[in-house]
Amino acid sequence: MPPKKSNIPTGKSNEAIEDVPSATPADISKASGEETPHHQKDSRVPSKRKANNKEATASKTPRRSARGAPQSQPDPVKLLKYLLSPSSLDFCRPKDEIEDLKNRGSDLRTYSSSTCSPFEELLCAVILSRPISHALGLRSIRTLFNEPYVFATPEKIRSAGFDGVRKALDEARTQHRQKTAEELVFLADAVVEHLGDGEEDVSLERVRKECDYKWEKEREMLKAHVKGLGKTGLDIFARRIQALWPNPYPFVDKRTLSGLQKLGLPDSAEELKKLLDDHWTDLDVKDLEGDEEGKKRRAFVRVLERAVGVDLEGNADAVRAEAVPSPK
Repeated sequence: MPPKKSNIPTGKSNEAIEDVPSATPADISKASGEETPHHQKDSRVPSKRKANNKEATASKTPRRSARGAPQSQPDPVKLLKYLLSPSSLDFCRPKDEIEDLKNRGSDLRTYSSSTCSPFEELLCAVILSRPISHALGLRSIRTLFNEPYVFATPEKIRSAGFDGVRKALDEARTQHRQKTAEELVFLADAVVEHLGDGEEDVSLERVRKECDYKWEKEREMLKAHVKGLGKTGLDIFARRIQALWPNPYPFVDKRTLSGLQKLGLPDSAEELKKLLDDHWTDLDVKDLEGDEEGKKRRAFVRVLERAVGVDLEGNADAVRAEAVPSPK
């Protein structure tokens, strides 16, 4: 008996009318993690004042002030320790996720701190590659992964169908709900038919076997079968899946490099891996699962996820200050 397919309505999407109004201005302003350029200051100064300033500069000994002094480069090992600790988590999370955890309890599944299956990681990559803000993406994931929906398997999504997935996204008050719902239903069908072994399989091990455990082939296979998964989505998936699949490791995507640079950490995959390896015995990683190599990959991914979250939430300076406090 052939596997069932989910019914998806055809025709033009009305998401532009239905979806956008429910997002707040704050959500829209942070879409795609792009930063708003600072307004440039007017540097025009009357010529007479410029001449006076030059004379004063020549006659005075330069002074150092705490405000004007350049920031010292933070200790990267202290930054690693802080990012790996629970203390850094709230700097990586949108405010509504922090409130949600307070109201619903620590058992709430979140993208920031929960362990996901390969299927769930793929679902998250599809959502997060949409042109929406960090906050809306994480809210959508929380809504889909928790009661009353718990869309953790292809079977759950196919049973809910387009209408059920669309209802969950409506509850998340996100954008592009029509198109995202369609893509998630297509994803569930693709996993059953091409990427997995049945409706309950969440391992995606079929992908690895058919591609001889070679990451570039796996990437191409996923791109060929998952609607809406382009380079950005594949990079998001690779960033996270290397905790479970050794073949992409070490991998750092371009978006995360920006976060690492702002914190003062190595901005290449190999250099960051070396930093972790060199100071492994100094890091507190008792809560990470797996053998030593598995723990190292998980630690690497945790650093990446928290670096990009800190950057998207605009908290890089605050994390630097917490990780390496100024001497009193």
